Amino acid sequence: MRPISTSERPVDHIIANGTRVEIPLPCALEDFLVSQKLLPRSVVVEHNGEAVAPSEFRRRQLNAGDRLEIVKIVAGG
Repeated sequence: MRPISTSERPVDHIIANGTRVEIPLPCALEDFLVSQKLLPRSVVVEHNGEAVAPSEFRRRQLNAGDRLEIVKIVAGG
């Protein structure tokens, strides 16, 4: 997996948990999560109102104006 490089793609934005985030687009959801220092297997993601299975993170492309809701999974007792 390569880091997201702004020199290769135009920069635009998405909304993640209500916050505008500028990133080069299009971008795979998995690459976005890693760029935000989130382990893909430790989060639950909703993309434009649709739950996304972790197996789809690599194939799911983010585009300008998309909305993400990301929840970290926390284990405990």
